[in-house]
Amino acid sequence: MSDEIVNERGETKGRYVLRRNGAEAELTYSIASPTLIIADHTGVPDALRGTGAGRLLAERLVADARAGGWKIVPLCPFVNAERRKHPEWADVFSV
Repeated sequence: MSDEIVNERGETKGRYVLRRNGAEAELTYSIASPTLIIADHTGVPDALRGTGAGRLLAERLVADARAGGWKIVPLCPFVNAERRKHPEWADVFSV
């Protein structure tokens, strides 16, 4: 199954959204500067828990940070936990 993740980015805030079977998981962020974002919160509904939806959102965040040349402050406990599990992501985190 291929999940599409959409980045809904505004002027100061944004979110990555994964929709599957009518359920929606999200990873929200604040834009601190053109080169720094703060990962605020990851929300995964019960219908998507245990499916890897949160991990997919974090992976997309990391991929976009690399492609865009910006850093992530992992304020969100889930994103911070994923950062610790993936030392290969260290290049995009500002901790």
